Amino acid sequence: MQLYRLPSATKIEDLTLTEAASPTPGHGQVKIRVRAVSLNYRDLMIATGKYGSKPPRSGLVPCSDGAGEIVAIGDGVTRVKVGDRVAGIFHQKWIGGPPSDSIPPSALGGDLDGMLAEEVVLDADGVVKIPDSLSFEEAATLPCAAVTAWDALFGNRPVKAGETVLTLGTGGVSVFAVQFAKVAGAHVISTSSSDAKLAKIKALGAAEGVNYKITPDWGKAVQQLTGGRGVDHVIEVGGGGTMDQSLTAVARGGQVHLIGVLTQGQINPLRLLTRAITLRGVYVGSRDMFEAMNRAIGANSIKPVIDRVFDFGKAQDAYRHLESGSHFGKIVIRV
Repeated sequence: MQLYRLPSATKIEDLTLTEAASPTPGHGQVKIRVRAVSLNYRDLMIATGKYGSKPPRSGLVPCSDGAGEIVAIGDGVTRVKVGDRVAGIFHQKWIGGPPSDSIPPSALGGDLDGMLAEEVVLDADGVVKIPDSLSFEEAATLPCAAVTAWDALFGNRPVKAGETVLTLGTGGVSVFAVQFAKVAGAHVISTSSSDAKLAKIKALGAAEGVNYKITPDWGKAVQQLTGGRGVDHVIEVGGGGTMDQSLTAVARGGQVHLIGVLTQGQINPLRLLTRAITLRGVYVGSRDMFEAMNRAIGANSIKPVIDRVFDFGKAQDAYRHLESGSHFGKIVIRV
């Protein structure tokens, strides 16, 4: 079978298509024929050696997100069966409950080999059945971006109907957050550097948009859109330059959900204290969250937004498209 590896990780060209023997599932494991993989910004950072304090191990199979069907099971597997359509969960050891120290080292495409292969073997506990309403390409977009958005909005203090949610940009997490917040009855405000992308995000459910290139002080603009109150939730996926604006935009007692390694910068703790703002780190989510999200996707006929689908042999091109930042929604590789 064919799979991609990263013999080194300094540039996209290091991503190498190679051959390997077909894997065999052991006790408690399943073998998946992968049909589609989606990219996250994390995958680009890993491939270019910019993720975390140490480079990925040589030979890593990249990408956390993929979907396919189970073609073989090992001894002791009862929760899934051959023929089930499944996706791997991002953290293979996070089944439910609060996060623990064992969870970060179990991330696919990081410490563990990922999904950019024709076949993979995972623990049976580390997969979820995908909604019948979704194609493999659509389901492949869920494990990281969608579960992260779901955790942000429903994992701590769930968003309520009538509350206001602010999303930043039009990447995968933000687009899913708009879709989930809309079906929860929330009022959504989105930012983007592109009026064309703002028009697309409004078509998905955002009520209002702010172009941050035209309006650099967008935190105040969001305050004005809410009558001076601010928003209840901020899906904070930006870099160091966005945190100050997010804290301006959030309401007294609101939540700022910090997502991704891009979210860095100086924070004045007095702003949090005097306005009772909650800063909450979100590092994807558990299998229980994934399954709850899938039920909501099926019940509300939510369709993931796919920007473009690349053939398996064109994985480097898919990475370059992600690097360009021109996409709206998710980038998928069909296996």
